[in-house]
Amino acid sequence: MNWDFALLLFVALVVTGLVWLLDRLVLRGRRQQRAEAAAQACRNNAAGLDEATLEAECRQVRERAVKAPWWVEYAISFFPVILFVFLLRSFVVEPFRIPSGSMLPTLENGDLILVNKYEYGIRLPVVNRKILDLGSPQRGDVVVFRYPVDPAVDYIKRVVGLPGDVVEYRHKQLYLNGSPVPRTRDGDFYEPDRANYVAQYLEQLGTVSHRILLNTQASQDLMPITRFPDFSDCSYRAGGVRCTVPPGHYFVMGDNRDNSLDSRYWGFVPDRNLVGRAFFIWMNFSAPSRIGRFH
Repeated sequence: MNWDFALLLFVALVVTGLVWLLDRLVLRGRRQQRAEAAAQACRNNAAGLDEATLEAECRQVRERAVKAPWWVEYAISFFPVILFVFLLRSFVVEPFRIPSGSMLPTLENGDLILVNKYEYGIRLPVVNRKILDLGSPQRGDVVVFRYPVDPAVDYIKRVVGLPGDVVEYRHKQLYLNGSPVPRTRDGDFYEPDRANYVAQYLEQLGTVSHRILLNTQASQDLMPITRFPDFSDCSYRAGGVRCTVPPGHYFVMGDNRDNSLDSRYWGFVPDRNLVGRAFFIWMNFSAPSRIGRFH
């Protein structure tokens, strides 16, 4: 899990950083003193050696004395690398792997994606506390967030509702603030996980035009899997759900509408759970042609 890896990376950074600092402030000076003393003892104890041989032998003695222990050398070598990776994935971009088909056809199982970590604000690593507000999600953004039911798990979905929006999903039609979200038929898509074709639609969500998968003929019962926070802001009825998004929260859905466990079932995503905005597929080993930006 990414949270576990972030914590592990932070611990490695602290340990190697402390060793690097200790070496700079204390250990290096002590080794230098020991090396000078060892070299002087070498010169004092040498007998019957010519000047060149004596100099070479005492240089070797000094180099052995000044050499850092293996654990210090490893820490000093890895510290800048770990620091670079930690800063990059904490404040700039972080890689993720798509583990399921809930975002088909936009993202496929096995896509390796990049997530922008600063667009929604600068957050302290590990604790994920926002310290600088730079922006907020917009309708249509694909976001990675910590699953509210189990924050140790990362989820990826599309933002449908912003704070204050009234989101309704009724008989497989999405409504925002009382108006149906426009969609047009866009052929069929072969869903590999289920080995069949499903209807594809082009949906206009805010300024973002994106594709969704939807079987309008199949029934879909929407029931909550847990009594989530702000449960009273949602009402479930035959064929749908209607929610008013509370302040500081977002309503998210998967593009594979019939096969996505999302806000329709477990409620809203708090702003504090946001990780960042997904924007780029950097590799899919089964389909390299998928590399590129997505909406």
